[in-house]
Amino acid sequence: MNVTGAGNAAGGDRPLVVVLGGSGFIGAAVVEALARQPIRLRTVGRRPPSVPSGAVAEVQALCTDLTTGAGLRAAVEGADAVVHLLMHTGGWREAEGDPAAERVNVGVMRDLVGLLGHGPHPPVVVFAGTTSQAGLPERMPLDGSEPDLPATAYDRHKHAAEQVLKAATADGLVRGVSLRLPTVYGDSPRGRLTGRGVVSTMVRKAFAGQELTLWHDGTVERDLVYVHDVADAFLAGIEHADGLVGRHWLLGTGEGVPLGRVLRMIADLVADHLGRTPVPVVCVPPPDLAAATDMHSVVIDSSGFRAATGWRPRIPLHTALRRCVEAYAGETR
Repeated sequence: MNVTGAGNAAGGDRPLVVVLGGSGFIGAAVVEALARQPIRLRTVGRRPPSVPSGAVAEVQALCTDLTTGAGLRAAVEGADAVVHLLMHTGGWREAEGDPAAERVNVGVMRDLVGLLGHGPHPPVVVFAGTTSQAGLPERMPLDGSEPDLPATAYDRHKHAAEQVLKAATADGLVRGVSLRLPTVYGDSPRGRLTGRGVVSTMVRKAFAGQELTLWHDGTVERDLVYVHDVADAFLAGIEHADGLVGRHWLLGTGEGVPLGRVLRMIADLVADHLGRTPVPVVCVPPPDLAAATDMHSVVIDSSGFRAATGWRPRIPLHTALRRCVEAYAGETR
């Protein structure tokens, strides 16, 4: 793996790549992908992160509180590149009015660039932003050129953290890259169905024989990206950082899929697996916690990132959904 300025710390020519949030849904997939590279890899999480078996990388797992100065300093000491995937445990819906959410989602980035900005070689920082930082734009697909009008507290947090990273890059403290993610779904590297998104929720409901619910008529579209394709994008972000620094880049498949279709696919896949009739897909009134973004379609044009890195999504939706069903079936045996 090519990381400019690599091997500056003790450890020879192998660069040190640190994953903040390595025990999370996306983090576990990123760690698994990085573990196949000839690097030194430090995975950091709230829970003790697991070390991938058969790793080519020299892997160190660290469990620490990244909201403390000492914890963050220990996590990133000597880093040539940092993948910042940290998110408050409450999730995006609980970010409104929660000071702890802002501290994790924004404060850690402020602390991070301050810590990293003292060495002779500014390290790469690849940050997980969100495509919803653009708010509720009328024009689709999104390509990153639209103005940012974040509509939720979580989106404002992500936007603020990204601005901190861009400013630190302009000041020469770090070399920052923001990858804005759409809806991410999938199974973990250990063959489990993790994550709290719509796909994992609906797979669990279908196995339980419960109807799958839509908060609209099913025509609202999402650009769904498989978590292992997202992991490959973060590797590409590190590898091609020199051509990406100082900007945000959107990830997506380029196809908006109606959520009604996604839920029917899940119902059919679970029914085929269990040998029974598919559970119904029904429309229900949206709950109080629903946000305007829940009713807004999202399609992504990621041609800029693809041209700069060569990355592209590899796993078709139906294949990835089947893997999610098989992963959950393995857990329930």
